[in-house]
Amino acid sequence: MKKSDNLKLLGLVTIPGMAMLSFSHFMAELFGQTIPSMFLSFFKEAGLIIIAAAALLFVVAWLFRAIPRNRTKNYQIISFDVFGKQNKIEGLRTEFKTHDAAWSFMKEYKKSYPLYGFALVSDTLSNDEKKTIIRYI
Repeated sequence: MKKSDNLKLLGLVTIPGMAMLSFSHFMAELFGQTIPSMFLSFFKEAGLIIIAAAALLFVVAWLFRAIPRNRTKNYQIISFDVFGKQNKIEGLRTEFKTHDAAWSFMKEYKKSYPLYGFALVSDTLSNDEKKTIIRYI
């Protein structure tokens, strides 16, 4: 073989080899660093947005829960006999300032007087004869 034939053969192998090497380096760089870094930065920002939205939602829920509401100030327990007629039992406390105290007393009254039914009612803004029953046991 002549020297010029060897150079031609070397050129035929070297140029495609260099092209393949540079293309593989480009693909490794693209899929190894460029694309993952773009997705990683996107998901970092998306995570920040999700956390900020959750915190904002928590604050809004807390504010709605903390807003004072106009609630009734007086609660009353009414007793009913086995026939469903309103009946007053002597010696029982029936006027309360808080819902929890009235409900607690009503449960104790039900244990003490199992044949009676008890209703928890509140003072309403309207002056109706019919009262609104909040709870009944």
